[in-house]
Amino acid sequence: MQDAASQGAAEAGVQAALVARDLYCRRGERPLFGGLNITLEAGEALHLVGPNGIGKTSLLQMLAGLRKPARHGSFNAAGPPGDVLWQGIVSYLEDRTALDAELPLADALAFWARLDGRPVRLEPYGLADLADVPVRYLSTGQRRRAGFARLSLQRADHWLLDEPLNGLDTQGCGMVESLIAEKREAGGIVIVASHQPIAVPGLRTLDLRDHPW
Repeated sequence: MQDAASQGAAEAGVQAALVARDLYCRRGERPLFGGLNITLEAGEALHLVGPNGIGKTSLLQMLAGLRKPARHGSFNAAGPPGDVLWQGIVSYLEDRTALDAELPLADALAFWARLDGRPVRLEPYGLADLADVPVRYLSTGQRRRAGFARLSLQRADHWLLDEPLNGLDTQGCGMVESLIAEKREAGGIVIVASHQPIAVPGLRTLDLRDHPW
């Protein structure tokens, strides 16, 4: 059976950029969700919704390759774990920005820019006036903006975004929505877990409450 998130690519008869099959997840001994299938084509966007603790972050980590799908079934006849197949490179944005808290923001981003071979850009993210401010002094919203500046340095085809609007004002939310639109126009998939509404045209929704284990 296909989920709502899977129907678009299948009905269009196109090659999917993401195919995730038979995903089950548990936290400790507590099952979170199960029997989940996701198929998305290039340029699609998916919004993960559900209450706290239902597994939205765990699913993003699974899609990013940071968490293995759980086995399911009885102990003696457990089925094989599900799998996740991407066409292209995927990046995952969470609360932790991987920026040195003791360095000025520009220097912290420059470290990654040298590794990624791309120039640091602060203006598009509203950070030009914060170049000399140590990362540890940034507010939640400023850290979120810095996370997107870091994300832009990577040559990822697709994005996984965990609560990307946290701490952002109206202008910041508009910035994120514009960045998502640009990524989709370039053929990238964007999957967002957010409790806040996000203005993304054609956004599909996946409610994890519909996929109990």
